[in-house]
Amino acid sequence: MQFQLTSNLIDQIQAHVAVQDEVALKELLTDLHHADIAEILDEVDADEAAYLVLLLDSEQTSEALMELDEDVREKLLENLTPAEIADEVEEMDTDDAVDMIGELDDDIQLAVINQIEDEEHKADIREMLQYDENSAGGLMAKELIKVKETWTVAGCVREMRRQAEEVTRVHSIYVVTKENELIGRLSLKDLLTSDTRTKISEIYIPKVDSVNVNDPAEDVAKVMQKYDLEAIPVVDDNGVLQGRITIDDIVDFIKEEAEKDYQMAAGISQDVEADDSILQLTRARLPWLFLGLLGGVGAAAIMGGFEEVLNDHVILLLFTPLIAAMAGNVGVQSSAIIVQGLANDDVKGSIGNRLIKEMLLAMLNGAALAIVLFFYVWISESAVDYATSISISLFVVIIVAGIIGTFIPLFLHKRGIDPAIATGPFITTSNDIFGILIYLYIAKLILGI
Repeated sequence: MQFQLTSNLIDQIQAHVAVQDEVALKELLTDLHHADIAEILDEVDADEAAYLVLLLDSEQTSEALMELDEDVREKLLENLTPAEIADEVEEMDTDDAVDMIGELDDDIQLAVINQIEDEEHKADIREMLQYDENSAGGLMAKELIKVKETWTVAGCVREMRRQAEEVTRVHSIYVVTKENELIGRLSLKDLLTSDTRTKISEIYIPKVDSVNVNDPAEDVAKVMQKYDLEAIPVVDDNGVLQGRITIDDIVDFIKEEAEKDYQMAAGISQDVEADDSILQLTRARLPWLFLGLLGGVGAAAIMGGFEEVLNDHVILLLFTPLIAAMAGNVGVQSSAIIVQGLANDDVKGSIGNRLIKEMLLAMLNGAALAIVLFFYVWISESAVDYATSISISLFVVIIVAGIIGTFIPLFLHKRGIDPAIATGPFITTSNDIFGILIYLYIAKLILGI
C-alpha cells in the first residue's frame, strides 16, 4: 500500500518541483517515512533530489540519505555544497555520518567537517575516520548510554535522561570507571527496583562482552551472532569505552560482504550493480571471462594432443563435455560449501582431515554416478570396454574435482586471501582442464590405445 502510494506520488512531485511549489511539496512529503523519501529521491534525477533534500527538514532527509544506494547518494551529494551536506551530517549518528563523509573526496570531506557546528560531533567524526571502515572502530557509533560506578541510582537516572537525547535506541547501559574504562553493564530492572541512594557499583553486572576498535568486522559479526547480541561495546587497547556497534550495522556489513562474495564467485572482480555503465560492467566481468577463455584454449590443446585417439574412437569424444561438466559442477559444489563454512566459522580441524572427508564423499558420489553412466554407455553403445573406461574416468575425475574444490579455498583462507575467489570460473576452468586430461589418459590406458 505504501509502495503504491509512493509510486503514484512521483509524477506529482516532479511537477511541483518544476514550478518550485514548496507548499504543495511539503504537504505531500512531510509525513512520509524516511524509507519512502529515499525511494522518491532514487526515482527523480539528481537535481530534483537535491532540491527536495534542501526543502525538507534535515532530521527527515538525513535518514533517507542513508537508505540510498551509494552511487545514487554520491550523485545527489555532488549537487549540494559542503555547508548543506554538513546540515545533514549534524542530524546523523556518528557511524552514519562517517559512512557518508567517507564516500566524499578528501578536499570535500575537510570542507564538510569544517562546516559542522557541533564541536563534539565534529571531533568524533574526525576520530572515527582514522579507523579502517571494515573494523570495529569503523562500524561503531559514539552515541551510547554510560554511567559511572560511583554514581547513585538517582544521579544515574538524571544523567541517563540527558544522554538519551542523543541516542536513537537504548540497547544497553554501560558502566565505566572514572577513567572511562568499561567494567560492566547495568540492568534496567535493577536500576528501577533499587533504592535511589544505592551506588551503581553495588548493582551493576560485571560481565560484559566487548570488542577492540581494531578487531575485523567479520570477528565482530561472529561474536554478536554467537551471543545473540543487539549491541556490543567497543573499547581501545586500554579498555576505555569508545562506542558501540548495533545489530543493524552488522547486518548491513554482512549483506555487503555477501554481495561481494556472490559476485566474486560468479566471476565478477569488482563491486558493481545492474544499472552501472557498460564500461564498468565490462571491467568487472572481463578478467574472469578471459580466464575462462584460457581454460577453454587449454582444454582444446589437450584434446588436440589426443586428436588421433578421438578420431579413431568417436564415442570418447561424445562424452568429453559430460566429463568436463561433471568436474566443474563437483568442484563448484565442494568449494561453495567450504567458502560458506569458512564465512560462518563452521570449518574446524586441519586441511588434511577436511580433504580426507571430501575424498570419501567424492568416492561415494562418484561410484553412484559411474555405475549409472556405465550401464547407460553399455546399453546405448553395446561396448563394455568403452563403458568401463568412461565410467572409471568419471569416478576419478569426481574425486580429483572434489579435492581441488576443497583444497583451494582452504589454502587461500590460510594465506589470508578471500576464499570466495576460488569458486565459480576459477574452479570450473581448472577442473575442466584436469577432468579432460584425466579422462583421456585413463581411456587410453584401459582401451590399450
